[in-house]
Amino acid sequence: MKILVLNCGSSSIKYALYDMDKQEVMTSGGAERVGLDGAFVKVKMPNGEKKQIMHNIPEHTEGVKFIFSLLTDPETGVIKSLKEIDAVGHRMVHGGEKFSKSVLITDEVIEQFNAVSDLAPLHNPANLKGIRAVSELMPGLPQVGVFDTAFHQTMPQYAYMYGLPYEIYEKYGVRRYGFHGTSHRYVSQRVCEFLGVDMTKQKIITCHIGNGASLAAVQYGKCVDTTMGLTPLEGVMMGTRCGDLDGGAVTYLEKKLNLTPDEMSNYMNKQCGMASLSTVGSDMRDVEAAYLAGNERATLALNMYNYKIKKYIGAFAAAMGGVDIIVFTAGVGENQPSVRQGVCDGLEFLGVKINKELDQTLRGKEAVISTPDSKVKVVIIPTDEELMIARDTLAIIQ
Repeated sequence: MKILVLNCGSSSIKYALYDMDKQEVMTSGGAERVGLDGAFVKVKMPNGEKKQIMHNIPEHTEGVKFIFSLLTDPETGVIKSLKEIDAVGHRMVHGGEKFSKSVLITDEVIEQFNAVSDLAPLHNPANLKGIRAVSELMPGLPQVGVFDTAFHQTMPQYAYMYGLPYEIYEKYGVRRYGFHGTSHRYVSQRVCEFLGVDMTKQKIITCHIGNGASLAAVQYGKCVDTTMGLTPLEGVMMGTRCGDLDGGAVTYLEKKLNLTPDEMSNYMNKQCGMASLSTVGSDMRDVEAAYLAGNERATLALNMYNYKIKKYIGAFAAAMGGVDIIVFTAGVGENQPSVRQGVCDGLEFLGVKINKELDQTLRGKEAVISTPDSKVKVVIIPTDEELMIARDTLAIIQ
């Protein structure tokens, strides 16, 4: 059984082809600069090498079509015919309250998904373009939608509601939804497999820390809270997102900077966060290097970053009445020991003890970084959202 996973962004298309009988990636890659000049596709060759191919990609259908051609190409391909693909699984960003689990894509699902596109105007329309491209190129092929927001639909109402008039929620759906759900679901399950413990008895805090970052409180297998809200802007500070911000500051800055609501949204999402504070950009490797060189702004940014994550860990531990496992995942969480240690310093009151010497040597692999006498297990688990999407797709089509 072969499953193709597609993740269509506003100007990108990431893909991975899975052999589900072996639970292995056959090939993967991604198209960049879709709709822009200088478009290209990065592809992992059958021998493991990576190759960049320049190709004009005016829109998503052409991008998906070219990816399909690469899958069967004599040089880059790993299958002889597209008929070998049994289904396509799509990463769907915002499902609103309509979707609490992955679903087979139908006309009704597309209509419901399109209805909440104003909650994710950059992501949802791009996801739909990917679905339509597959439908055009391979009519009748089963397609499955896996939603970033679905895992968080188990949050209790008191956790997801805002202090706004209730009719605002009823009329416009303004509430906290959360994102990175596929990643939080994967690592919360995987860490229990890795440790050999029963997930239904664990209180887990998952820290998905990359250029975008969010935390989730997973109690006995269900999400009970998360840091992101109506949009991915809420929560901890990120690469270019400001994170939590007083609503009064939003209206104040709109007036002072003479910005429209759309311009203000763009400002908070793309011109703030680590990039703006550190002065060296949003890449945490650059921020860390500047910090080690004594850059004061980078030091401030890094201290703020670690503090915000630490504060939410404390809040989620309080919400669940304790914590058994803390998981670090995603680009920064998996590969940046300084951030892991900066976050965990000060959590000794929870029973957290880190083996700093061991942690310093670990990047991108599953490992326990807490000491044997630590009351809380602290673990690195590399995320695999694509595998989770492939598994959901397989389960649904079977």
